Amino acid sequence: MKNIPAKSRLEIANNEGNEHQKSKWPLYISLGIIASLLGCYFLWPSFKDFVNEAYQILTSDNKAKISDWVSQFGFWGPLLIFAIMIVQMFLFVIPSTLVMIISILAYGPIWGSLLALTGLLISSSVAYAIGAYLGPVTVDKLIGPDTKKNVEKNVEKYGVWTVIIVRIAPILSDDATSLVAGLVRMGYWRFIWSSIVGIVPLLIALAYLGGDFERLESGLLWTTVISLAALGGYIVYDKMKKK
Repeated sequence: MKNIPAKSRLEIANNEGNEHQKSKWPLYISLGIIASLLGCYFLWPSFKDFVNEAYQILTSDNKAKISDWVSQFGFWGPLLIFAIMIVQMFLFVIPSTLVMIISILAYGPIWGSLLALTGLLISSSVAYAIGAYLGPVTVDKLIGPDTKKNVEKNVEKYGVWTVIIVRIAPILSDDATSLVAGLVRMGYWRFIWSSIVGIVPLLIALAYLGGDFERLESGLLWTTVISLAALGGYIVYDKMKKK
C-alpha cells in the first residue's frame, strides 16, 4: 500500500471535513424553515389564522375563491408563488404541481402558466446550482443516496429525455432530477430547454383542466401513465438498438 505523507493525510481529512460541513447548510435551512413556521403557527395567532385560512381556501375546490385569495396580495402574489416554488424544493412537502395549479387558478391560464413556468425555472436553476457547486454529499443529504444513485444513472444514460419525462409526469421528483443534472454537469442550457419542453405540455393540461378538479385528478393520472409509458418505450428501443 502506498504511504501517504502525514501532511497530505491531514489535508485530505480537512477537505473531507469541510465538504461534510458545507453540505449540511441546505438541511439546516430546511429545518430552520420548518421550526420557524411551526413556532409562528403556535405562538403567533395572526399567522395561525392566516395558515388556517390559506389551507381552507386552497383545498376548497372553489376556483373563484382561490383566485380572489391569491390576487389580494397584489404585487406580492407572484413573488409569493416564486418563494413557494423555491421553498418546496428544500422541504419536499409541497408538490410543485400544486403551486402551478394555484398560479393558474389565481392569474388565469395564460399569465398563470407563464408565472408558474418562470417560478419553476428559477427553482430548477437553484437546484441545478446546488448540485453543481455543492457536490454529491449535499445531494445525498437532500434526496438520499439511493434516490441520487437511481436518478444519476438515468440522467447520465438518457440525458435530456429524463428531464423531459420527469417534468411531464406530475408524480415524479423533478427537484431530484434538477439536483442531479447539476451534479453530473449536464449543460445548463440543455437542462433549461429540456425542462421547458417537459413543463409546457403539463402547463397546457393544467390550464385546460384546472377549472374542474375531478377532471384534473384523472388528467394528471393519465399524464403520468402516458409519460412513464413513453419513457419505458424509449428505454426498450434504446436497448434493442444496442443489440
